[in-house]
Amino acid sequence: MTDTSQLFPGKQFISTVLDALESKTAMSGALARVYLMRAAMAGVIIGILYLADFAVLAVFTEIGGGNFSALGTIFGSLVFGFALVFIYFSKSELLTSNMMIVSIGRYYKRITVLKSLRILSLCYLGNFLGGLAVALLVWGSTLADGAVGDQLVAASDHKLSYLTEGVTGWTDLFIRAILCNFMINLAMLLVYNGTIKEDFVKALVMIVAVFIFAFIGFEHSVANTVVFTIVGFQDGIDIGLALGNLAIVLAGNFIGGGLLIGIYYAYANDAQKHLDRQARRGHR
Repeated sequence: MTDTSQLFPGKQFISTVLDALESKTAMSGALARVYLMRAAMAGVIIGILYLADFAVLAVFTEIGGGNFSALGTIFGSLVFGFALVFIYFSKSELLTSNMMIVSIGRYYKRITVLKSLRILSLCYLGNFLGGLAVALLVWGSTLADGAVGDQLVAASDHKLSYLTEGVTGWTDLFIRAILCNFMINLAMLLVYNGTIKEDFVKALVMIVAVFIFAFIGFEHSVANTVVFTIVGFQDGIDIGLALGNLAIVLAGNFIGGGLLIGIYYAYANDAQKHLDRQARRGHR
């Protein structure tokens, strides 16, 4: 008889995700305040590491102008790559990873739509509050003065410009959002599937995934929320364009992580469904 572990090698990944979902469901209900705090910590981590990314880029730009800006992008993206590592090992809650988890839970009917929305809404609120705390601290300091502030404003303007380019810009933004969360949750797939045992390799996988999205210019809903909040306090921002950006990016992130990773791997590793179908065909 064929070993189903060879036919469905992602079963441990699914099992790990469903276990995580169970704790998230319980926490977002009875312990909603604690869950919100864990989500806020993820927002703080994203805010500080993204600020570090722009600080590195600003230093390289000041050293050699355009000639060094490419190096600044490389090293800044590498620094930001540690954000997911800090979030994972601090047991914080990030919206984009939870998109994958609740999607798998819905596929296996382990969670209702209402509870899924509760997890995602509370998580995004917490991520925003954490980013807001960083934005307020930056606003009350000189951390975003000079070249760092210029880089933040330039990044914000670039993200908002997608909305003013019409359908072409919206499509571009949407695709970048899809690919962003595809990479984030591809990393989490490798971390959760049990094949990688060493924490160092897990960290390396997460760093590379975030580096790719930051360096190429993919769009992450929580990172964008934090940047818009920081820039909004510093220089003001077009709130309508910012909300439009976030709406498109949230939808793209959900497709990239929730559907292309979550539902895809949930279906591919649904041993019972595939074996039952094979058995029915064999009786015909």
